[in-house]
Amino acid sequence: MSQLVTDPHELDQMRAACQAAASILDYLEPHVRPGVTTGELDRLCMDYLTNTLQVKSATVGYAPPGYPPFPASICTSVNHVICHGIPGDKVLKNGDILNMDITIIKDGWFGDTSRMYCVGEPSILARRLIDTTYECMWLGIEQVRPGATLGDIGHAIQKHAEAAGFSVVREYCGHGVGRRFHQDPQVLHYGKPGTGLRLEPGMIFTIEPMINAGRREIRTLADQWTVVTRDHSLSAQWEHSILVTDDGYEVLTVSPGMPAPPAFVKDEAGRGAVPADCLAPAESGRHAGREVGSA
Repeated sequence: MSQLVTDPHELDQMRAACQAAASILDYLEPHVRPGVTTGELDRLCMDYLTNTLQVKSATVGYAPPGYPPFPASICTSVNHVICHGIPGDKVLKNGDILNMDITIIKDGWFGDTSRMYCVGEPSILARRLIDTTYECMWLGIEQVRPGATLGDIGHAIQKHAEAAGFSVVREYCGHGVGRRFHQDPQVLHYGKPGTGLRLEPGMIFTIEPMINAGRREIRTLADQWTVVTRDHSLSAQWEHSILVTDDGYEVLTVSPGMPAPPAFVKDEAGRGAVPADCLAPAESGRHAGREVGSA
């Protein structure tokens, strides 16, 4: 069962942690360009979160049972890497697609989010995969309200991804987040409507679909962290942290530079709580380092 967070002060602390995490992705955006290494992006991230934001990385040294300690402040997953890519000497080149996943700790609360970036001009397939995955995340978010189920979220994501000819990674999922990095509930990105845990106000969890251009099967590399598509097809992921409110949802991982939600997201009272300036159409994002998303 998810820990419910309903105290206004605690909710403000969680909002601050999530917004700090999102601001790091804003900061890194102009540095994503051909010729930069993923290790340099990690160095910039660590310097910014430590010296500017004065928060702590949740991932440096993170070592769940059976895993070696993760060595970096971000995950950098390029092209066919699904998740948990370790920054290093990898040089980004024109046409690459990149997911950066960041989790920080601020005043005891964990802020967790990720975005896709294009390095230069992406292929048509890469563009379509990124946009579809973004739509999948938001279709899942749009299901969130008291009384809805986790199966409603997973079904909305799976239906949209598979209708586009893509596949949903099943080994990794969203998760509860708050005073702990990972906790219940597990938020699957596939499922049947009306099944699974019923949502109630105060639940906080991530929705972070990982969508492959090819088959859904995965392979984990020898470093025990990096997960890739078994068929070497492209993969994309987006992630927001979501609060279940009394009559809908609130997106917690917001920032001035976040891509606009898709056009189907409505700014109704108590629903789809995102900053007003994020409801304008997003740029197409076809130049180096620009975050991309459907609008």
